[in-house]
Amino acid sequence: MKTKEKFQFICQECGYESTKWLGRCPDCGKWNSFVEERKVPTSKQRPNITSFSSPVKKINEISGIQSIKNRYKTYISEFDNLLGGGLVDGQMVLIGGEPGIGKSTLLLQIAGHLSSSANSGGGLTCLYVSGEESLEQLKMRAQRLKIESGNLFLASETLLSEIISKVKDVKPKFLFIDSIQTMYRDDIGSAPGSVSQIRETTAELLSVSKSMSITTFVCGHVTKEGTLAGPRILEHIVDTVLYFSSEQHHIYRLLRCFKNRFGSTNEVGIFEMLEEGLKEVKNPSELFISEKPTNASGSVITCIIEGIRPILLEIQALVSSTPMPVPRRQFSGLDYNRVIIIAAVLEKRLGIRLSNQDIFVNVVGGIKTREPSSDLAVACAIASAFGNFKTSAKTGIIGEVGLTGEVRAVTHISQRLAEFEKLGFEKCIIPKVNLKGVRTKSKIKVVPVDTVFEAITASKNVKSKIEN
Repeated sequence: MKTKEKFQFICQECGYESTKWLGRCPDCGKWNSFVEERKVPTSKQRPNITSFSSPVKKINEISGIQSIKNRYKTYISEFDNLLGGGLVDGQMVLIGGEPGIGKSTLLLQIAGHLSSSANSGGGLTCLYVSGEESLEQLKMRAQRLKIESGNLFLASETLLSEIISKVKDVKPKFLFIDSIQTMYRDDIGSAPGSVSQIRETTAELLSVSKSMSITTFVCGHVTKEGTLAGPRILEHIVDTVLYFSSEQHHIYRLLRCFKNRFGSTNEVGIFEMLEEGLKEVKNPSELFISEKPTNASGSVITCIIEGIRPILLEIQALVSSTPMPVPRRQFSGLDYNRVIIIAAVLEKRLGIRLSNQDIFVNVVGGIKTREPSSDLAVACAIASAFGNFKTSAKTGIIGEVGLTGEVRAVTHISQRLAEFEKLGFEKCIIPKVNLKGVRTKSKIKVVPVDTVFEAITASKNVKSKIEN
C-alpha cells in the first residue's frame, strides 16, 4: 500500500515546524516566513549517512591531544590569528557575508595557500566544490588570484551524495563548500536553500568531516537583516563561525569571529579588496588615518578596540546653519542615538547652539563602531566644526561622555596609548579616572580631563564660538 505523502510548514528564519500555515512565527516573530515542505518518512530520512560515533573511554586513555596544538597554517596571518593560530583536524568553519563581499575569493585563496607545495611542505590535498560557478569560471578566478597548484581539485556540483562520493575518491585534507544554500539532498522534497535542506546537508557534511578528519569550510549567504540565511541551528552545528562585514562600495573588509571551539572569539581580521584578491591589512590604524587633512576643522583621531586589537580611526564632523525648521542629523559608522545624546550635551552643558544647525558625522574608511570610547572624539569633532578651529594632527582623543558633561573612564587605556605612540602621536586627551592606568614610561603626553569642556579646550588654542 502506497504511503500517503505528508506536508508540513516550516519557518524559513528559525526552522519552527507547524502542521498548518501561520502568518507570524510564534518562535522568532517573523511574518510570512512559513513555506510548505514535504515530510519525508522516517525510514528514508537519513539513508547511508556517515557516523562519527566513538567508543566510551576514560579521559586518561584518550590520546591525540597534540592535534589541537599542531595547527595547519593558511599563510594568511590575519586569518590564522582569527582562528587562534591555524586550522584543526576535522574542524568545520562557517563563513557568512553578503553577496560579493569576498567569501568565495577568500576560500579560494586559502585553498591555494594550503595546496601550494611552497607553503605546506609538499602541498596538502584540497577539494573546492562550487554550486554557483562552472569549472571554467573557477579556473578564471583562480588565474586572477594567481593560483596554480596540482594539489587543488575543483568540482562543480550541488547534489550532496555526489559531493560525498567525490570526497571519498579524492580523500582531501581540506574541503570547501561554496555555498551551502545551493547544496541539496535528493531525498528531501524542499528546494535548495530551504531550512530542511540546509540543516540536513550541513549535518551530513559534519559527519563526513569528523569521521574522515577533513577540515571543512562552508560558505553561507546572509539575509537583508544581516543574519545567516537558514536556521540558527546551523551556527550551533559548526565549530567556528566567521562573518564578513563591510560598507557598500568600500574596499575594506572586517572578518569577525563569533564562535570558535578551538580559540578566542576576541579577534578580528581586516582585509583590503583588490583586483588580485583579498590582501591582509597588517597596520589598519596607519591606513585609516593616512589621509587626515592637516588644515581642516571637524577632524579628530580616536582609538577603538576591535576584539583585542587597538585601531585608530578618523572621525569627521560638518556643522552648517540651515533655514529649515527641522535641521538634519546624519551619521555614518556611529550609533545614531549616541551622537544625538552627545549633541544634546554640547548644547545644554556647553551652550553650543546646534538647534539651527545641520550636523553630519562620519567615520572615515567605512568602519562601524558602537564603542562608547569614541564619544569624546565625536563631541570634539562637532565642536571643532561648529567653532571652525583645528585640532592637532598629532593629538588623539579618548573618552565616554555622560549626560552631565563629564568624561567617564574607558577600558584598555594602555593599549590605546601604545597604539597612538607607535604611530608618532605627541598628545592624547584621556579621562582623568584612567590616569592611574597609564604607564609611567610612555613618551606620549597625556592630558587628563574631567569634563567635555576641558577636553575641547585642550584640543584647541582659542575659544572661538564656544562659551564656558
